[in-house]
Amino acid sequence: MLFSMNFILISISILVAVAFYTILERKILSYTQIRKGPNKVGLIGLLQPFSDAIKLFNKNLISLESMNFMLSYLTPSLSLLIMMMMVPIILYNSNSLMDNKHNMLYFFILSSLGVYFILLVGWSSNSKYSYLGAIRSIAQMISYEVSFFMIILFIVIMSQSYSFTQMEESQKLLHFFWGNMFLMFMWLTSCLAETNRSPFDFAEGESELVSGFNVEYMGGWFALIFLAEYMSMLLLSMISTIMFFKNIKSMFSMFILLVISVILIWVRSTFPRFRYDMLMKLSWKIFLPMSMLTIIIPIFTFYMFI
Repeated sequence: MLFSMNFILISISILVAVAFYTILERKILSYTQIRKGPNKVGLIGLLQPFSDAIKLFNKNLISLESMNFMLSYLTPSLSLLIMMMMVPIILYNSNSLMDNKHNMLYFFILSSLGVYFILLVGWSSNSKYSYLGAIRSIAQMISYEVSFFMIILFIVIMSQSYSFTQMEESQKLLHFFWGNMFLMFMWLTSCLAETNRSPFDFAEGESELVSGFNVEYMGGWFALIFLAEYMSMLLLSMISTIMFFKNIKSMFSMFILLVISVILIWVRSTFPRFRYDMLMKLSWKIFLPMSMLTIIIPIFTFYMFI
């Protein structure tokens, strides 16, 4: 009962944080483009996300004749459910809600499962545009999952555990960020690619694919996919802070969490979309060899001195 109450309270808090994260993004993007952004609903537009949510969930859902109705209705909510399942493993106080020895593996498995729901979203609508968008998105996510896992493996070797609690203990003297700044840059770039964020938003292409894999989705369906994307960004920011800056309990680590969250938005307003071949080259020819090298060095050093 206590676990359920804590889980519900934390989930509601994160959903509210996602709502304000969207308004933060719109404000940052607007000021970088020298305009005001949302400023009508509530004080300086703070209630705009709730207004958008009410509008989206009140819209009628139009189903195409060629749609697979069962999968079309299920997949947006399942993609959000996968993100919600990551909530218990984050360290909020001295322990996480679901504290075990394999939190990092649990996180990696859940983030990998998100690929299947994107595939189902694109395939179930029976539209060639959404299917192409889904294929491009999946190819990108699978490519960057390789370097993603390599960096996770490096942190695991450094802390000698898959547990977030042990990672926190291992950083009592020195944060993993110091000496691994390039690795954190690779990690944040991989996070952008994993969440299909600009400049890696190749699932979307205004000239040919419009909105990518969710082109046939509207109203509440779109809102659920949208919530899953922004929740994954917030959760990845939390996990990045735990991996490189000990935890998210102190004022310093909360500031770092805010900085990482803002960087994920700021990149969108600064960099143009890459070419797809450059994206794949970055993953397979640069990030993969570099991440493999970062694993070989600590293993070699460990066995040299032990």
